[in-house]
Amino acid sequence: MSATVLSLESCSFSLKEEIMVRASLEATFQALLEQLGPGMDTPDGQAMPLALEAFPGGRWYRDLGERQGHLWGHVQSIKPPVLLEFCGPLFMSEPVLNNVQYRLAAAPAGTRIEFRHSAFGPVPEAFRQRMPTGWNHIHSQLRRRVEK
Repeated sequence: MSATVLSLESCSFSLKEEIMVRASLEATFQALLEQLGPGMDTPDGQAMPLALEAFPGGRWYRDLGERQGHLWGHVQSIKPPVLLEFCGPLFMSEPVLNNVQYRLAAAPAGTRIEFRHSAFGPVPEAFRQRMPTGWNHIHSQLRRRVEK
């Protein structure tokens, strides 16, 4: 039998981003719900719609039909139009706890979004490397969606 000891550094992940969009706070929040839900797609353009139950404790999950799917998390906190927060495994089938926060505020040119993704647990290296690209894609799509 062999055992692997993980360092605390290898068991955490943190990503922060500030996103500016040229749209009202309310329109941005609604576009965020759409983008993270039925409007979700992958960086290579494949549709990957998620269900998002926009209330405290609501599920955020990928519904594959026929009672199949993958739980991404639960709505930990929601205060339209200024806060949306999730906790859960996200896209990882690992013993990892993720916290994703979107804090929105009115800005002179539209809306400022403060995004934070924190994870604790054995986050696979492949995910560490791809997550910034994935979140960047989601945020680019959000900006396109709301600024049409």
